[in-house]
Amino acid sequence: MVCAQFEYHRVGSLQEASSTLEQLGEDAKILAGGQSLVPMMSLRLARPAFLVDINGAAPAVPELAGEYVRVPSLCRHAGARGSAVVREHAPLLADAIGHVGNVRIRNRGTIGGSLAQADPTAEIACVALALRAEVVALTADRERTIPIDDFLVTYLTTALEQNEVVCELRVPVVGRRGWSFLEIVRRASDFAVVGVAAVVEVDSSTGVIRDARVALAGVADRVVLADEEAIGSMVGVPAGEAALRDIAAVVAAATDPHSDVHGSGAYRRKLVAALTRRALVEAVTRGGGTVAA
Repeated sequence: MVCAQFEYHRVGSLQEASSTLEQLGEDAKILAGGQSLVPMMSLRLARPAFLVDINGAAPAVPELAGEYVRVPSLCRHAGARGSAVVREHAPLLADAIGHVGNVRIRNRGTIGGSLAQADPTAEIACVALALRAEVVALTADRERTIPIDDFLVTYLTTALEQNEVVCELRVPVVGRRGWSFLEIVRRASDFAVVGVAAVVEVDSSTGVIRDARVALAGVADRVVLADEEAIGSMVGVPAGEAALRDIAAVVAAATDPHSDVHGSGAYRRKLVAALTRRALVEAVTRGGGTVAA
């Protein structure tokens, strides 16, 4: 299917992109990798009157800056996954990117584009939420930092203003924390039915869990945090197989996923329970802890 007619604009900087968006109004959309927008345009699910191409606008190499890994919005998925900085200091992000689409999508799709799309099954948004990441957005004359919890609003909707452009993703350095990302797809390169990202900090000397955070994809209108009371019950005690299974069951029961052609809500809840338990076990083990039988 052929997309509707549009007017094409190419810009040389993100600031120019913001100015162009402000000038063209709400019928303008940013074109980065195009791996989400172009298929939607081809299906006439999106019909922007203007496309603002930012592909020549910004550097695209991740870098370490203090306690954060800064991933530019135009960094391709493959570039972030292959970055030594990302693999060493944000391995959860690198691992999750390997689940994004297929090799063609990972070679063309961008980190900023994935975040701005705000798909409720998105792997990058899921791990960003688990890691307490931040999104930097800018206009022609200002810049602001938005916690990922506030950035994701609802289905395909973010906190970005009409003239704002995603500049970078700031991911806290994982350090000694354990991590895990797991998802279920019907076929390779499909959207996730359910995805789970877990980050756990373990006291290596006692095996006691100091902190834990779990994010879920595919269970709501956006990527969401798992039941905080259930996850918080892990803190201050050693991890045990039975306890993690019970926590995962509570997390699943607290979700209210929809049913669609990919799976029923009940099936998704079962996946949440199974994947959360496995992710927590893997994260605790990676963090230097031991899961008692």
